[in-house]
Amino acid sequence: MTVSYSEPLTRAWDRMRLALFKPFDLHKWFVVGFTAFLAGLADGHQGSGGSRGHWDTSFRDFLDLPHKAWSWLGNHPGWLAAIIFIGFVVLVLGIVLLWLSSRGQFMFLDNVIHNRAEVAKPWHEYRKEGDSLFLWRLLFHLISLAAFVLFMILFFTSGTRIYEESRFHPLPVLWIFGMAAAFLLMAVVVGYITTFLKGFVVPIMAKNRVSATRGWALFMPLFREHAGSFILYGLIIFALVIAFVIFVVVAGLVTCCIGWFLLVIPYIGTVVSLPFWYTLRAFSLEFLAQFGAAYEIFPPPAQAPSEGTPA
Repeated sequence: MTVSYSEPLTRAWDRMRLALFKPFDLHKWFVVGFTAFLAGLADGHQGSGGSRGHWDTSFRDFLDLPHKAWSWLGNHPGWLAAIIFIGFVVLVLGIVLLWLSSRGQFMFLDNVIHNRAEVAKPWHEYRKEGDSLFLWRLLFHLISLAAFVLFMILFFTSGTRIYEESRFHPLPVLWIFGMAAAFLLMAVVVGYITTFLKGFVVPIMAKNRVSATRGWALFMPLFREHAGSFILYGLIIFALVIAFVIFVVVAGLVTCCIGWFLLVIPYIGTVVSLPFWYTLRAFSLEFLAQFGAAYEIFPPPAQAPSEGTPA
């Protein structure tokens, strides 16, 4: 089959215009913007001169940072206790936001699917699916965090060993590039999993009223069959986000920073930029619908009664 990207994006844009501008309803913007705001709660986003010796010394100092930081904290137990307490508070707050965001994913999705502005109804209707999504995302975030911590441990321990075993202590350029490539690969994998979860697994969960694990099980056969198409979809999403960021920068300059001020205000920023997030949400649904009736999320259009049939 031929997979299209422009047609689903065009249909998503048309749905956004119909929902938000025909007619323009400020109340609807604020209600749908609130669900979009909840959905995105947990997302979150020296000079080059000098000799090799200067870079070598700086890099060695950088590798010593964890040891120096731990030694300093050992000598300042009050700061250690404060950091632990702040870390605990941030962790609890992050879990709460992740739970709200998981419910918000289904609330925003429901409003886009049915072109309406509801908060209470989808909040209660998708409680089971939202909680399942929350638990899956919590586990995924913990695994990602553990992978990042292990990577940092490997980075500093292997870097120190390579540095100390070298006779002349040269800057290990190949090792640095290798570690950077590994970190980039890890970030890309996490990014794609997050994109597919929001773009496709959540709609599949909503359509079939299943758990997050079952949603992935229904999506993965489709992904394996059309892996290249979905990978390209992720790149297009990334390009659209970059284009949006550029647009925001230009709009902020044109409006003498007033646009930036509005966008950085929580919730208000989501309402102002709602057309973009609405289009992005609809785009994934239109893209998914290409792969058959089992993946059509939007309800079929209401058909006018035929002649002679009572309305």
